[in-house]
Amino acid sequence: MILKALADYYDRLADDPSVDVAPPGFERKAVDFAVVIGAEGTFQNLRNLREGTGKNRQGAKRLIPRSVKRAAGIASNLLWDTAPYALGIALPEKNKDLERLQERAVEQHKAFIDRVLDLAADCDDHGLKALLIFLKNDGQDAVIAHPEWPSVEADGGIISFALDGDAGLICQRPAVVSVLKQRSRPEGKRQACAISGLLDVPVRLNTAIKGVWGAQSSGANIVSFNLGAFCSYGKEQGYNVPIGSQAEFAYTTALNYLLASERQRFQVGDTSTVFWAKESCDLESDLPAYLNPKKGEESVSYDKIRSLLGAAKTGIPPQEGDIAFYVLGLAPNASRLSVRFWYNGNVKDIKERMVQHFADIEMIRAPHDPEFASLFQLLLSTATEHKADNIPPNLGGDFMRAVLTGGAYPRTLLANAIRRCKAVQEIDYQRASLIKGVLVRQARLTRATTKEVGVSLDREFGNMGYVLGRLFAVLERIQEQAQGRGLNKTIRDTYFGAAASSPLVTFKRLQDLAIHHLAKIRNGGKNTTWLERLQQEVVGLIPPQGVPSILGIEDQGRFAIGYYHQRQDFFTKKDTGEVETTNEGEDAV
Repeated sequence: MILKALADYYDRLADDPSVDVAPPGFERKAVDFAVVIGAEGTFQNLRNLREGTGKNRQGAKRLIPRSVKRAAGIASNLLWDTAPYALGIALPEKNKDLERLQERAVEQHKAFIDRVLDLAADCDDHGLKALLIFLKNDGQDAVIAHPEWPSVEADGGIISFALDGDAGLICQRPAVVSVLKQRSRPEGKRQACAISGLLDVPVRLNTAIKGVWGAQSSGANIVSFNLGAFCSYGKEQGYNVPIGSQAEFAYTTALNYLLASERQRFQVGDTSTVFWAKESCDLESDLPAYLNPKKGEESVSYDKIRSLLGAAKTGIPPQEGDIAFYVLGLAPNASRLSVRFWYNGNVKDIKERMVQHFADIEMIRAPHDPEFASLFQLLLSTATEHKADNIPPNLGGDFMRAVLTGGAYPRTLLANAIRRCKAVQEIDYQRASLIKGVLVRQARLTRATTKEVGVSLDREFGNMGYVLGRLFAVLERIQEQAQGRGLNKTIRDTYFGAAASSPLVTFKRLQDLAIHHLAKIRNGGKNTTWLERLQQEVVGLIPPQGVPSILGIEDQGRFAIGYYHQRQDFFTKKDTGEVETTNEGEDAV
């Protein structure tokens, strides 16, 4: 299903005149340098095609013959390759003998020439003839003497050839393109293609997929058989899954196109996520804005999210239910790619689930907090040292799948968020949103009859974890009022983790401390009425059996939310426009 949807997407791209997708037999690849040759095969120039500045310089994307798949052996690309293949010149490599590298470069260059000769047998083109004369006359010395050659030695890169006076490369000349398109259909025994069902010659090695974060730079495969244990009926490699050459080119080209796109891919943890629709729709460009807005583009993304939430109130257009939409998550797995998740649905369903996701994670926030938390921000809040590398494998994919399908968020999210709250003795907006989202969605899916945490402070919510979280915040506020503005460490920094998991012993100690703190406030001439009234209000919600000895994982999450809600309430303007103050008029900040 995945490969069929990708192959169909290639057909859509090929039919779209505004999309410059590679035709059969070709691919779009960054070419760094072009050796310019005269009509008589003489060297004219070494053109640097890289764009940008400094380390960000990259070769210009050009339409070139499709690359070959090679590992340790010698296999040359056609009319383009690295310096050893294209010119027979070895480039220095760290800890490698240059003389041996040069010996291998001679063999590699011979393979390059053989492929050009093979093409020339079927193609009568002036540029191709000029290239053969250049290769026969060994024009490398003139190339090495060019001022741009040190750049090649320093950076390496892809080298191709151009005929003097042409804007493009020799491999882009019409006669060459025509022959290569004819050759794109291999000869051999035809079988029913596993993707299209049509008779076609199956491919032995599927084209490498590039652009998956963390995978090999040379690319990796979705379809691959490299050991006998994976094979059946004496077949080797890709012949075990007979994918026709046309379908194989279509699905690999479409997937590489998506992975190279800035508009239809984003990263969720270790999962490279791409998405597309059966026909053009706004969701193809808006999905990253909903889930993973780019840094610096938050205001635009938030506008789109607000529009989506507003549209949901009037109803998502029913016709969008007829537009198929696909989301594919890929992660590295040695030389292969692991499918983290695959979503096959429609535009209407995804938009409705996006709305549900934002409703589930909605949380009261401070003015400096982002209006909407992205998937990456939520995942990052659970990671040690707030580093993306510390996001657990699979978690990003599982989270994304839950958002797209409307299923339960991974319980790992709840456990990790609570663990980080205890580790840093703090709960921030992202962790609060995540914990609340997990609890609320779980309650809805299990049809729980009990009340669950809300967006902001709920003074009547009697869950023990939530009440104790509120009480902890009140006791911390009492300490802050007693110690004054110079306080740089509160009970949160010492007791938060213990209070959330083992409240019975911890709260006995904290309430004893609060007695002394209240006495200190009174001795300083300040009124403690509102603090004592608030403490009594929260303690009054504790049932007769008293504070439990331990809290389960869900109640630890509610503890964190109760603490967060109560703290936010201290600094929230009331209906009167006033900020909560002591009787002496001091701000409760």
